[in-house]
Amino acid sequence: MADVADKPRWMMHGITAGPVEDYLYSLLPARDEVLAEIEDAAAKRNIPIVGPAVARVLHQLALITGAKNIFEMGSAVGYSTIWWARAVGKDGRVIYTDGDRRNADEARGYFQRSGVADRITIKVGDALELLSEEKQEFDIIFCDVDKEDYPRALRVALPRLRKGGLFVVDNVLWSGKVTQGNPTEGTTKAIQELNRALYGSAELFATILPLRDGVAVAIKK
Repeated sequence: MADVADKPRWMMHGITAGPVEDYLYSLLPARDEVLAEIEDAAAKRNIPIVGPAVARVLHQLALITGAKNIFEMGSAVGYSTIWWARAVGKDGRVIYTDGDRRNADEARGYFQRSGVADRITIKVGDALELLSEEKQEFDIIFCDVDKEDYPRALRVALPRLRKGGLFVVDNVLWSGKVTQGNPTEGTTKAIQELNRALYGSAELFATILPLRDGVAVAIKK
């Protein structure tokens, strides 16, 4: 087992047993030049990305559902956006959102080099506000915004998700902090609230995958 200090931070740690985590990552095929560059930049600059193990799940979910319209709430430098864009195909559309224009500019360069720029609409601003302005329904809405906003993100997303569509959320196990009985951190409380809402919703059927930092996948009934 590799030492935790030697691993890129985007791998997270503590959810899956160390040897199992190492095994899962050892199986992953090498990524192309652009994705590998983003992974390296994320490790060096502490940029939040989902990493390749989770990204493959996102890509697979889009393929399984035949998704063609995806809204991404919180996209950073566009790592997961590229995985989504490749899954939706040439006639699909992914909406990238981030509050930092510098992130968007960096992401735009990656999109062009990856050959998927024509499938991606870049929007800079508050992801929840941008989603609330949308009139169409989406096949998948992916949530990776500030954790305090997770419960509100669900409320905004649900009316804009088609029947049979997926609401996918990253970091729902929050390094295991969600197990705390009386957390003091607002982020942890918000994620706990979201998880309860996902499993308690009459409109959704949800499952949490304990991969990396936890990924929730909920289908709209």
